[in-house]
Amino acid sequence: MAQSRRMLVLRAVVEDYIRSQEPVGSTSLTRDHDLGVSSATIRNDMAALEDEGYLIQPHTSAGRVPTEKGYRYFVDRLATVVPLSEAQRRGINSFLSGSVSLKDALQRAARLLSEITGQVAVVASPSLAKATLRHVEMVPVAMTTLLAVVITDTGQVAQHGLAVSAMPAVDDINRISSTVNEQCSGLSLSSAAEKVRSIAEEAGFSTVHEVACALADAFASMALDERANELYMSGASHLAHSRSLSDLAPLFDALEEQVVLMKLMSNLSEETNATGVGVAIGSESHTPGLLHASVVSSGYGHSNAVADHAQDGESSSSSTDAGEPVAFVGSIGPTHMDYLATMSAVKAVARYLTAFISENGIQDRPAADQHHSH
Repeated sequence: MAQSRRMLVLRAVVEDYIRSQEPVGSTSLTRDHDLGVSSATIRNDMAALEDEGYLIQPHTSAGRVPTEKGYRYFVDRLATVVPLSEAQRRGINSFLSGSVSLKDALQRAARLLSEITGQVAVVASPSLAKATLRHVEMVPVAMTTLLAVVITDTGQVAQHGLAVSAMPAVDDINRISSTVNEQCSGLSLSSAAEKVRSIAEEAGFSTVHEVACALADAFASMALDERANELYMSGASHLAHSRSLSDLAPLFDALEEQVVLMKLMSNLSEETNATGVGVAIGSESHTPGLLHASVVSSGYGHSNAVADHAQDGESSSSSTDAGEPVAFVGSIGPTHMDYLATMSAVKAVARYLTAFISENGIQDRPAADQHHSH
């Protein structure tokens, strides 16, 4: 019994510290929480929690503050993420539904998330490696070059030059294009590459064999493109208000390291807990600049999955049973962030991006989000 009560005390300390950012003492805990025991008992519990590494006593202050271990215990026991209010949900919906393209939606999502949390928001655009083929067009652009315009399930448009020794007849190009679209739509780019290679060997396509092989190579190279195209970031100015300057320099350096950030948030969004949200606290991020920060991340746009429209608070299907997420959305803030509110907001924005990708017939405006392959 003492153990579970002690953990209720820990939870109360974490909640109070998040709210006040002042060290928490036994007197205020007795006053503000119905813990059913005396101030002296709470003092003993807090001393035990300090011995166990959950709390620390800064300087000579009477109060205590949570350690990383304390926050981790607290976060791991947030079994469900509290749903956003109806008004917040409507706000997210109306703000994101005005998006004219995937890029616009991702930029809006970053801005919105940083507004809701008062922290840095990071939204990655989907990597081609996780995309499936929606449609391809091949357009002759020079004597010996075709341009393949590839549209993926996430609404991204990638362009690839295909070199040929001699340009086939337009009818033949159209015929191979429509065959590829019929047989490869919905396949991953690596599967599409294999399929196109087998189509190239069919007797009826000898005149476009070279084109088909070049297209298969283009699909294969796009399938290896692990880089998410871009990282949209918003809210760095919020940090300046909440941090001491000595903490800020390494944190801004960490935000500049986009590749490190990508890897961290991408891994986190795939190692989520029951709430579908991953959290790294302080040193858990293994990133020096984030030593005094926490990162909350969730995947969105689950490939091979219909966006699930459960309300934000219901235990949603986690990324494992909904196929792999195609990218992530996340929030970076101080270790004393409001974890519950941040996790709810990250999860809600991830949901809306999943729905946006699955519902929006973005293929009818391909020019909106160009990705030029190099």
